[in-house]
Amino acid sequence: MSNPEISRRTALKVAGATLGAAAFARAVAPLTQWTQDLSVDEFLQKHYQEMTPSEMERVLRRIEARTLKDYGAMVQVEDVRPTPGVEFGYALNLSVCIGCRKCAEACHKENNHDRATNNSYIRVLEMKMGSLDLAEGDATYDHPVPAKDKFYMPVQCQQCDNPPCVNVCPVEATWKESDGIVVVDYDWCIGCRYCEAACPYHARRFNWTKPEIPAAEINPNQSYLSNRVRPKGVMEKCTFCLHRTRKGRLPACLEACPTGARVFGNMADPHSEIRWVLENKRVFVLKEDLGTEPRFFYFFDK
Repeated sequence: MSNPEISRRTALKVAGATLGAAAFARAVAPLTQWTQDLSVDEFLQKHYQEMTPSEMERVLRRIEARTLKDYGAMVQVEDVRPTPGVEFGYALNLSVCIGCRKCAEACHKENNHDRATNNSYIRVLEMKMGSLDLAEGDATYDHPVPAKDKFYMPVQCQQCDNPPCVNVCPVEATWKESDGIVVVDYDWCIGCRYCEAACPYHARRFNWTKPEIPAAEINPNQSYLSNRVRPKGVMEKCTFCLHRTRKGRLPACLEACPTGARVFGNMADPHSEIRWVLENKRVFVLKEDLGTEPRFFYFFDK
């Protein structure tokens, strides 16, 4: 952002001039569904990257108060920043994934997803042996697993180094941070869904309604750019559980995996497990030909 005083209102005006009247009208249509719930402070809030520490502190306390009012849950919302010298990477051993969906279930609970839709940032595809065509994968299987002649491929945000979702956002509500995590400022997003259309991995989700979560089920340990309860009308996505991983913990999906199929760590650390996998396994990335340069890798043992 070049202007330190830019506001959401200014960004919307710029978007309107850039997109043209017709395209802009379609882009901000979801905004009309939730602006009635916004306070003046929320609407005029600065972009995340421009807020001072004191301004961010006020925003965090406001989110906590809003969560208590709307859900009856006391939560702690932090602003967890990247650690210098850390570049996160994730790898998944397809030889041992059994398709149990424990990872998706853990994601659902950890990230305060809407209970009614059973949303998750992870889709587990049942694939035919010998095929890597995602279009042929079945994400709705309901039989015992693992099934004969099948393998399972969990797909989530690939945290691309060249993320097409970031390039199309008309208001710069999404960007890649120094540790490689692509984030969304949920208070800045206008819900145009351009990023969802641009993502070749179907990794973005749109909040069509206000999330329904019982107070007792809300994860109280939250981060501004991560697992806080997202408002209606905005895009959301996996953040490698940055509220955990930036504090030295592992992603919730990894901890839930019963077979040890998942490997996560700092690719800049030559002694990390993720570096060992990258250097000793024949890893591949999804849709390599698109040039998105994912930080999410897959491999087979044989």
